[in-house]
Amino acid sequence: MTKRWPVLGLILILFLGLWGWSRLLQRHVSPFDPQALQAQTSGQKLAHSVSMSWLAPPNLQRIHGHSSLVLDRQNRLLRAFPTVDDTWRLPTAARDVDPLYLAMLKASEDQRFDQHVGIDPLAATRALGQALRHGQIISGASTLTMQTARLLEPKPRTLGAKLHEAARALQLGLLLGRGGVLDIYLSLAPFGGTLEGVSAASLAWFGHAADKFTPAEAALLVALPQSPERLRPDRHPEAAKAARNRILQRMVARGLLAADIADAAQKEDVPRFQRSLPRHAPHLAQNQISGAQGKIVSTPIDGVLQGKLEDLGLAWRSKLEPGSDLAIVILDGNRLIAHLGSADWNLRQLDLSRAVRSPGSTLKPLIYALAFDDLALHPATLMDDMPQRFGDWQPRNFDHEFHGTVTAREALQRSLNIPAVQALERVGPARLAALLNRCGARLEFPNSDDPGLPLALGGVGIRLIDLAMLYAALGQSGVVKPILQQQQPPPGSECHLVSQTAAFVVLDILEHSPMPEGVASARGVQRPRRIAFKTGTSYGFRDAWTVGVSAQYTVAVWVGRADGGASPGSLGRLTAAPLMFKTFDLLPPDRAQRPLPENPHHPLLQGRAPPALTRLSGGDAPQASTPRLRILFPPNGASVESLNEGIALNAAGGIAPLRWIANGKPLPENSRFWQPQGVGFAHLVVLDSLGRRAETRIRVLEPD
Repeated sequence: MTKRWPVLGLILILFLGLWGWSRLLQRHVSPFDPQALQAQTSGQKLAHSVSMSWLAPPNLQRIHGHSSLVLDRQNRLLRAFPTVDDTWRLPTAARDVDPLYLAMLKASEDQRFDQHVGIDPLAATRALGQALRHGQIISGASTLTMQTARLLEPKPRTLGAKLHEAARALQLGLLLGRGGVLDIYLSLAPFGGTLEGVSAASLAWFGHAADKFTPAEAALLVALPQSPERLRPDRHPEAAKAARNRILQRMVARGLLAADIADAAQKEDVPRFQRSLPRHAPHLAQNQISGAQGKIVSTPIDGVLQGKLEDLGLAWRSKLEPGSDLAIVILDGNRLIAHLGSADWNLRQLDLSRAVRSPGSTLKPLIYALAFDDLALHPATLMDDMPQRFGDWQPRNFDHEFHGTVTAREALQRSLNIPAVQALERVGPARLAALLNRCGARLEFPNSDDPGLPLALGGVGIRLIDLAMLYAALGQSGVVKPILQQQQPPPGSECHLVSQTAAFVVLDILEHSPMPEGVASARGVQRPRRIAFKTGTSYGFRDAWTVGVSAQYTVAVWVGRADGGASPGSLGRLTAAPLMFKTFDLLPPDRAQRPLPENPHHPLLQGRAPPALTRLSGGDAPQASTPRLRILFPPNGASVESLNEGIALNAAGGIAPLRWIANGKPLPENSRFWQPQGVGFAHLVVLDSLGRRAETRIRVLEPD
């Protein structure tokens, strides 16, 4: 016994010193927050400075090393990623936790938490008195702040460690205030296995967020940190239940719970397994985090809609051929509000919405929109859908039939191939490709970087998410806006695709396209919605597409095989279109109708085509007597000085109008000069109205 007295005497001196300092801090130092810090007197700031110089700064590394999180637009968790030590450590603030749990936590662990500044003088005095009477430590005086200090800097449970925790607790109370201390405890407290923090524990043990607990749930979470492995309910359910019930009884004794409520709570079972943490929009979340640690990303995803879309994707995949998969993108304007990279993350973690695929006929609306915008075509222009050759290429319709003379409107609605190629002749494939690339859609050509007329029928690779962005532009007055995938504005700027009138006309045409079989009722009676849509099927039945645009939303769907294999019978109209309409059924009604064009007298809005656009002819017929298109200046391989007016452009042959493209960027029609941006090698291409081309490569020199 005599050997214990020096130790107890040391404890007495240290506790009295810490108690006196805590009382001083309670009188003179406000809890830390920006406004309180601004209001401190010079004496308080001096006390703050002295405390910081006397104690080393606390190590807050653990609280900053939390899990990376991806949140929906209402800050609900979509997906969490484990820390580097494979822990699920979700940052949690007291404002996001059920007040019942907070009250029970304080009543059980630290009744005077809201009065002291780190250590509890009354609890310390009680513990000291017990130690003096019994000659050994009977009960501790640990506060939530001291427990927080131990969570930040775990140490063996020794006397020295206990005194260190007490000193740290005073420092944390001074620096962070009670609210800051409580937030750290709620984020770091252990709850069994790899779970840290109340949010992770609530999701894993109960399957819901921490903002609402039953008394039984709150009591279990109060008990678990006392011995998280010994009390794990999935491994030791009886021990967990007994510890929880002791907390409930203590809450009755302290007047926090009514006896009948506690009795009912004690009869509830404890959870017998850990749930997986939420994993919604997993492909998008993976892309947003990109291996970063401790990152929190807020997205515009609608969490409720995302859950419904994932259920729809799983159900739809079960109807497809074995090996088939799907991807869906939903935009509200240019905001990404739901996303499926594949039907099931557990089976395929490749994001198929970003896979480069042949778009089939889905680029045709963009071709017609550009042709309308140029007034090279009118919806009422007559076009010949009959056998035609374009150089060495003779395209055919999907049904292997020809339909004679049709209007441009009918050709687009029926997705006829020959008229689409004729329209692309007028637009110019290189010009279209350069425009789409400039607006942020990444195009990949199978054989070269030079686009040709097969572009009209899917002779190019594009991503579903880029196709959705281009179609959304038609609903946004012809302006391409980068897709907003995070709450902050995305990189990049807006890009003018076509005029508002041309975009309106194309959507009006597509709204009256024939409905696929079996989905005519998908528009619904209760929520009618005008949807302009286009289907597409790539060569060899490898990719089935449908993109739909309403006044507010854009839905893009891809169905196919991830390995690029063929799926005979898988057509856009049969597999992707019904899924697109069912996806629209998940969406609320559009907030407004599509705006009408500003100029109701625009030629495109008139029922009859202008005389010059009454009929369009194409193919090789005019080429027989037309001289070959060739570049006269600058000649191939030449070194040319860039003068003030630029480099002269001169071509002969072909069918006017001629269009020049310099280093992939189209120049104004019938340009006669090109102003380089600098010296070096350059690539010039000239196209005639039939899409025939000539090119030259030169070296640009500085003028002498």
